[in-house]
Amino acid sequence: MQNHFDALPANMANHVALSPVSFLNRAASVHADVTATVQGSTRRTWAEVADRVRRVAAGLGARGISRGDTVSVLAANLPELMELHFAVPMSGAVLSALNTRLEAETIAFILEHSDSKVLLVSTDLLPLAQQAMAQMQAPPAVIEIALPDRETVTGARYDDLLDADPVQNDGLPPDEWDAIALNYTSGTSGRPKGVVYHHRGAYLMALGTVAGWQVPQRPVYMSVVPMFHCNGWGHPWMMAILGGTMVFPTSNAPADLFAAIEAERVTHFGAAPVVLQMLAEDPSAPSTPFDPVLQVMTAGAPPPPAILERMAALGAEVMHVYGLTETYGHISQCLPQDNWAELDAAEQAARRARQGVSFPMVEAVDVIDRETGAPVPRDAATQGEIAIRGNTVMKGYYKDTEATAEAMQEGYFWSGDGAVVYPDGYIQIRDRLKDVIISGGENVSSVEVEAVLYRHPDIQTAAVVARPDPKWGEAPCAFVELRPGASATQADIIAFCRSQLAGFKTPKSVIFEVIPKTSTGKIQKFQLRNRVKEMERP
Repeated sequence: MQNHFDALPANMANHVALSPVSFLNRAASVHADVTATVQGSTRRTWAEVADRVRRVAAGLGARGISRGDTVSVLAANLPELMELHFAVPMSGAVLSALNTRLEAETIAFILEHSDSKVLLVSTDLLPLAQQAMAQMQAPPAVIEIALPDRETVTGARYDDLLDADPVQNDGLPPDEWDAIALNYTSGTSGRPKGVVYHHRGAYLMALGTVAGWQVPQRPVYMSVVPMFHCNGWGHPWMMAILGGTMVFPTSNAPADLFAAIEAERVTHFGAAPVVLQMLAEDPSAPSTPFDPVLQVMTAGAPPPPAILERMAALGAEVMHVYGLTETYGHISQCLPQDNWAELDAAEQAARRARQGVSFPMVEAVDVIDRETGAPVPRDAATQGEIAIRGNTVMKGYYKDTEATAEAMQEGYFWSGDGAVVYPDGYIQIRDRLKDVIISGGENVSSVEVEAVLYRHPDIQTAAVVARPDPKWGEAPCAFVELRPGASATQADIIAFCRSQLAGFKTPKSVIFEVIPKTSTGKIQKFQLRNRVKEMERP
């Protein structure tokens, strides 16, 4: 029997590749006169931003950038980096925003591994970029992003890209499965892995965040989440949907953030728990609650309930979310329930610290017993592994099909995070199955830190685990066995690591004692984690 539904195939009229570039195309018309970006006294409308984006895309094309090329950026949050989130994909290329806190050696590795053709770098980070490129055989071309009140150093500048005639087409990809971004995560290996996003996933992440966070039209969003973190959690793309205003504060120091909130009447921002702690405890915090109420998204290590209580007292409603680089950022949210209003402040804060339920753009966030393959019971006690399925799961790891296949099995992406499920269906992480430490929202590979420790001439054996930290949530803790006759101190070892690692990767404490091992010589990290728990007990 003929199926008449199958006689209606997709065509150009009813099937268009999904891409966040389309959000900008719409914003240029619908929100043309609305302020899109604010940096100091510089304000640009969505029409102006769209014009700049089209010129930058054309300028990149004139420099030989085309479909599938990698364009890297090394810069803190700037209006130019926000523009590049649209301009690079509009040119057909892939955006790779680099972690500004990394050391030169790792940046050099990423630039080489990603096959980067161009590196756009802000003036203040040029020395770091030059150190990295000095370690490369074929460094990319450099384009400088000039900072206000700073003299430019290189010949090629971001503003030169604006001299090109704007791109005239819609800038959409021929295939929504085309790569749009390449983000690097340390994972559990010593070298970062390249996580590839596609246009479809970026589009759906932005739309899903609007619905899940219940963001209204024309919010005023303060740019705090680094755009090298999962493309700023997709928030730059989301702003174009809503005609929102992105405010770029002078710095992330509490006084500067409070000043930006007051001056621009900020309504939304995202930040790691450590930023919320700094705001809640800073003497410059306002004496009266924010008006309007601040909507805050936080991710990383679960925020301490005490911090959530203090933020609530400041007039900020904090929503805790959970995700990974491999899932474009957040895929679950601690969505508040109406009956939580009946709970006291401490219990509400405890509920808000959970990882919650899936965002609307995610098909499944399940907690599964890997041995049986079945979901764990909703008893808040039985632990399983968080497994994710949906359109906001990465394409895979760049140049690593083996790791991709290992991460995605049985129709799920396996997070490596152990969790329990409460009777209401809300999940909560209990322990990471991977040896990843989350310090101030940054992922730290214990293997990478251990590799540096083993370079110290006095160290015979070393192992690194997470230790609770009142400021950063977690920090690397090094367990060390010295060689016979060696006399290195904690200060010596920390200084040694700091000379070779980014600050957030450097151990904050060093414990000198015999490291437990199996009969085959494998270090028993679970015993070290138990040892840390013993040390933290009152």
